[in-house]
Amino acid sequence: MKINIYYGGRGVLDDPTIYVLSQTEKVLGELRVEVNRYNIYEAKNSISTLPSTLKGVDGIILATTVEWLGIGGYMTQFLDACWLYGDKDEIAKIYMQPIVISTTYGEREAVLTLENAWQILGGQLCSGFCGYVDGVATLRDNPGYHRIIEKKAENLYRTISSHTKSLPSSNQAVRRSVLRTRTMQLTPQESEQLSEYASDDAYVAQQKEDIIELSSMYRNLLGKDGEKVETEFVNAFQSHFHSRKDLSITAAFLIVGREKPLVVKVNSSDIDVAYEDCNDAKVMAHLTEGTMNEITSGRMTFQRAFNTGLMTAKGTFADLRVLDDIFIFS
Repeated sequence: MKINIYYGGRGVLDDPTIYVLSQTEKVLGELRVEVNRYNIYEAKNSISTLPSTLKGVDGIILATTVEWLGIGGYMTQFLDACWLYGDKDEIAKIYMQPIVISTTYGEREAVLTLENAWQILGGQLCSGFCGYVDGVATLRDNPGYHRIIEKKAENLYRTISSHTKSLPSSNQAVRRSVLRTRTMQLTPQESEQLSEYASDDAYVAQQKEDIIELSSMYRNLLGKDGEKVETEFVNAFQSHFHSRKDLSITAAFLIVGREKPLVVKVNSSDIDVAYEDCNDAKVMAHLTEGTMNEITSGRMTFQRAFNTGLMTAKGTFADLRVLDDIFIFS
């Protein structure tokens, strides 16, 4: 028999859940069960790959500590990964026992959350336990609590050994009918590979660079149409410019997919717009081609694009107001 333990706490020394898990491991070891513990906080940069460790497992323990509210972020991320990348056929065979120890209010709600999540994933349930304690000493010094932990571990062993069945729940019905994952139909092998790629920051960064390079390449292949796209924003700024005396400002717009920023230089009534390198711009903005189209078509202002997060910029609000005053696209 093989049982995995997934610990979703922070790993602090005085965490009572860690003590409970150590006692549980001792009991399961005496029953000759292969036990593997995964501390999710140690794999926080690769949580999306953890569902692959469910393969060949007979049962699992989902353990966490309620320190202020709910099951905590690490456990939530792990359950999200199971929903997105986990092999549902494998999960359907696995019994889950929840263990929640609380140092504040909410241990029962946390157990219910874990049970609901596992049932929606399609897995089997084993009776778990929860409790409130002030600290590790409360558990360590009470023989009665030790017996409860031992009985619960033995119950998990018996439940898995006898393949105990339970009546269907509404959570499983919801999974089949309403909460279907709107993703591509992938094989378990493809899901595992996807989860590995999703957790690889270097791979994701390389993919973004490749997309930008491809978009630039196809733009160059457009020929004259590509030249029209390149001059579109230049003409828009030049034709909608309203001069202002004693005004001097330089703004550089880094448009996703363009090799060089669109630099707009204004000096009183003179304006120069071109794609070129610029390191001394008063305003440095980063935005997509779609957002720039929204601005130059008059459907959005520079200030609104910044406030809604569609554009990031270095400068001041006063500079953005100046740009909206001298470039009236509406």
